[in-house]
Amino acid sequence: MEITPAQFAQIEHCSPTQRGNVSLSNLDVLNALLYVAEHGCKWRSLPRRFGNWHTIYTRMNR
Repeated sequence: MEITPAQFAQIEHCSPTQRGNVSLSNLDVLNALLYVAEHGCKWRSLPRRFGNWHTIYTRMNR
């Protein structure tokens, strides 16, 4: 399950403001979080198409 940009536009006001030099958008991070929740995989098993697993994990913890 992935959220489309149109769907994300409806809930974008709930996401934190991006600051600094960010390589992943909030939409990309949210889709990665949904993937981990849906598949129950470990962070290190996150597919490369989502980006660096450690970056996503760090942003999720913030």
